[in-house]
Amino acid sequence: MDLTLLGTGAPGGLPLPGCPCATCATATGPRARAATSVFVDGALLLDLTPGTALAAARAGRTLGGVRQVLLSHPHTGPAVEVPPGLPAPGRAPDGRELALISGHRVRAVAVDAPGTGYSVTGPAGPEGPELLYLPPGAAPAGMEPRTHPYDLVLLDVLGRPDALARLRSLGAVSAATDVIGVHLGHDVPPGDEAERRLAAAGARAVPDGTALAVGAHRATPAPPRRTLVLGGARSGKSAEAERRLETFPEVLYVATGGTRDGDAEWAERVALHRGRRPAGWRTTETCELAPLLTGDGPPLLIDCLSLWLTHAMDEAGAWDDRRWRTGGERALRERTAELTAAVRATRRTVVAVSNEVGSGVVPATASGRRFRDELGRLNTAVAAECERVLLVTAGRVLDLG
Repeated sequence: MDLTLLGTGAPGGLPLPGCPCATCATATGPRARAATSVFVDGALLLDLTPGTALAAARAGRTLGGVRQVLLSHPHTGPAVEVPPGLPAPGRAPDGRELALISGHRVRAVAVDAPGTGYSVTGPAGPEGPELLYLPPGAAPAGMEPRTHPYDLVLLDVLGRPDALARLRSLGAVSAATDVIGVHLGHDVPPGDEAERRLAAAGARAVPDGTALAVGAHRATPAPPRRTLVLGGARSGKSAEAERRLETFPEVLYVATGGTRDGDAEWAERVALHRGRRPAGWRTTETCELAPLLTGDGPPLLIDCLSLWLTHAMDEAGAWDDRRWRTGGERALRERTAELTAAVRATRRTVVAVSNEVGSGVVPATASGRRFRDELGRLNTAVAAECERVLLVTAGRVLDLG
């Protein structure tokens, strides 16, 4: 089963005419996108959009053999003209299965937003490849767990990362599934950032006009097992770490800051962090990281190593010069070596957050300088064990490799 993506953009396309935003300003060449429309084996058209016939011609396709035109979501704006010879477009009721004369079978999939998703198999029947197409801003609703994953999934990955997490939890998406981000509009980040976020989710974007063979083997790079996210205060490092895992069905959030009785400002910070986490994530407050890293379970998000270091230095008596010289330094080195070894040996997916310090004013106290130096050493040691290290500044991410 082959398909051609006649468009990959949001319903309004990208760029939006007259829009001055950065995303629209950089949406040129292959980043310019017509509204998403999917052409399957020359026989099925999912979403009829303005300029579909011209887009097909540019891709070297003809709409003459189309047997069915299905719409996935309510279309706003002026009515789209139906090219001559095309059947009238419509939407199938949820759960309805259509059999095309071409041998394709299409089943309407319920979603949690206005619209309908479609599951498509080709003439090869149930044993052949299968694709899933979801409308913009939608996730599957009421889908039963699957015994085999889809071969290809087209969905709004950046707008609804939880939809991808849900599909993974149901067995509908596996590491072998080719996940394509579509419905890309001017609310996605500009430039390379959208592609980077898709890659972190195990997905990719393709230009309009791309042809794909459903079920064809594609080398899919495995997501990194260990990622360290560095950044200054309010740089966006925690939000970036959360984005790295938001398409996983289960995540254990490890908060190393604990609670601080009577500190209303700290409680507000914690509440803000918790409020933006997906509902399915669990949280544990602990600085005992090694047992978690060496155990089994879902991905870990550790936020953050700098607070872990503060706790470790408290226990080692590292703030007192005499205790530091008479055993505190050795005790801290042992704790950090234990943590680093656990990071190296872990079989879990781990995203750890830490502060990047030392770029500003030299601390006025010996204990402040000691903390700065030890955090730099800790970050360096953990980074050496990670496949990916990211530096976040002003919400922008620099991949350090």
